[in-house]
Amino acid sequence: MGVTIGHIFDLTVKKYPHREALYDVRKNKRLTYKEWQDEVDALANAFLAAGVKKGDLISTYLFNTGELATAYFACAKIGAVFNPINFRLTSEETAFILEDAQPKIVLFEEATQPVIASIENRFPHISFWFIDERTPAFAQNYYDKKALAPSAPVSIEVNETDLYAIMYTSGTTGRPKGVMHSHRDMAEQSLLCITATGITSKDRGLITAPMFHCAELHCAFLPRVHAGASSVVLHQFNPRKVLQLIESEKISILFAAPTMWNMMLQENLSEYDVSSLRLGLYGAAPMAPALVRTCREKLGADLVQAYGMTEMGPAITFLSNDDQIRKAGSAGQAALNHDIRIVKPNEEGPSEPDDILPPYEPGEIIVQGPCMMKGYYKREEAAQKALYKGWYHSGDIGYLDEDGFLYVKDRVDDMIISGGENIYPREVEDTLYEHEGVLDAAVIGEPHDRWGESVTAIVVKKNDALTEEELDEFCKSSSRLANFKRPRRYVFVDVLPRNASGKVLKFQLRKELETIYSDRY
Repeated sequence: MGVTIGHIFDLTVKKYPHREALYDVRKNKRLTYKEWQDEVDALANAFLAAGVKKGDLISTYLFNTGELATAYFACAKIGAVFNPINFRLTSEETAFILEDAQPKIVLFEEATQPVIASIENRFPHISFWFIDERTPAFAQNYYDKKALAPSAPVSIEVNETDLYAIMYTSGTTGRPKGVMHSHRDMAEQSLLCITATGITSKDRGLITAPMFHCAELHCAFLPRVHAGASSVVLHQFNPRKVLQLIESEKISILFAAPTMWNMMLQENLSEYDVSSLRLGLYGAAPMAPALVRTCREKLGADLVQAYGMTEMGPAITFLSNDDQIRKAGSAGQAALNHDIRIVKPNEEGPSEPDDILPPYEPGEIIVQGPCMMKGYYKREEAAQKALYKGWYHSGDIGYLDEDGFLYVKDRVDDMIISGGENIYPREVEDTLYEHEGVLDAAVIGEPHDRWGESVTAIVVKKNDALTEEELDEFCKSSSRLANFKRPRRYVFVDVLPRNASGKVLKFQLRKELETIYSDRY
């Protein structure tokens, strides 16, 4: 059998049966580990009674809920493949995943019902289970199903090499791909996250980032259960509610994307007691050095950054609290048992793993480690390219310094080439974040007749007083930004389009910018 997700859960229950394991804020429901185990076993039996077999997919189309957390371990116990779907997707995007994944059961809720209702008739082979009241006619009630099932432990043999989950990529550049991970992959990921963050059974963690995303699921939630800590489930992110819960629930550890930390810092922090917060974990997108400093000063918590990608579980590096200032701007060093190389990008195909670049020279980030995906679901050719010669080719550009710290510059696809010079948008974005009037920023390249591309900054203001002229003067005076990297155009918007992990959807931003200017002229 080896190490499986279900086995990890049962071992924790055995050690801490009476400790509070889960508090679902939306339903005001608290469970000890033993009570939660009974619910997990009942749901596992309900899945079996519904005809689910080992290897079948079960999808969740849910916000953060106790039901999603319970389904996660119920799937693991019976060898079903867990498939959490991004609740922010449109009906057609959701339909694409359901068609691709072909799940037996889909769990959904009141908040996601409109999308499911608009496409359910296209999937007569799928059983839709509703987790709230007023179950729609096309669905079955989750609680009714679970109530009819025994809570006795299931006896299905699950092996550590079995497929545990299919996690669809965030689709920052197009159609998402289903990333396949085994039980062993995530056991390894959980252990390295526990090591990097120092999670113990005494911690209380707040789930506020989306649980369908591997950053929250694998770097925060699973490690807490693995260590015997408690989890408080917030249905969806709200900065004030997060601060209230840190105070009332004595939250000690929290994962959030940089944009979420930024939103919390805009609140009146003097109204909240956040002294219980010992660790802030961030990742999924880089945090500007200015935001790191403000976060540490105002919240008083240590910070640890994780960088990675769905294909690797996700974490491949960690930047410790002690290195936040000394190595500001870095993504950290390679995670436990991981090897990272910077290699020369190859425009004609996958980069060669042995074409290694010296320190400080930017190239493609490739990585090996025990959490590497098994492949892409139904996309063998894409998987072979991504896993060329046994290394995962990230498509991210970065460099290593002389101490082995990784600095992520940008995506290969997002690099701007202007007048023959390579410009990495993150450098420009970090400079913009230093301005006190900038709330959010993204930089892209726009076609230019003379230079090939020109630098355009899309900015969310903190106040209406900020002008293009003021920002331009700020960039001109910056000692960090060469003149050729300075934005030639500034566009102010209300909000930047981001995916669930906090990454700016630059392909969508380019389309929106084209629309803005075509409408204007």
